[in-house]
Amino acid sequence: MALRANALGVSLALSDSGALPSRGGNLSTSLASLNVLGLASADTLKSTASGSGTTSQSQSSVASLSLLGGLVTADVVKSNSSATCSGSQASVSGNAELVGLVAAGQSITVSNPNLAISLPGGISLVVNEQTNSSGGNTGSMTVNALHVKGPTIDIIVASAQSGITCS
Repeated sequence: MALRANALGVSLALSDSGALPSRGGNLSTSLASLNVLGLASADTLKSTASGSGTTSQSQSSVASLSLLGGLVTADVVKSNSSATCSGSQASVSGNAELVGLVAAGQSITVSNPNLAISLPGGISLVVNEQTNSSGGNTGSMTVNALHVKGPTIDIIVASAQSGITCS
């Protein structure tokens, strides 16, 4: 999903490829641009998911992002996730790529997952938010390139989720 927002009484879920059927396949969705005054603006929102047999992968991206009146901006925001089987053992991986990320006027360089940044107004930003679970024959990975949270605000940008069950 390229962008999901619940903020200021507005709920959005844009460019969501949805879940793959258990047999696998390919899903893709895109949106040329978005502008919800004061909440979010972005160009080229795209999400894809694919999988078959022993692999599944998901990607999501957004260009020219501005959130909350410019409090958070970025030139490019991308996330990738994958889940694979090696025999009956599941493994997962994922990452986020951000170009030109600026939060509250400060340039942000990201290398590690789950970088938390406090912003004015009780707002927090998590960059390269990763959650995963794997054990034995199942695994899942979710990567949210950006997650903005605060009083009455929950915005996720460029979310990729992959899961697999190995036989």
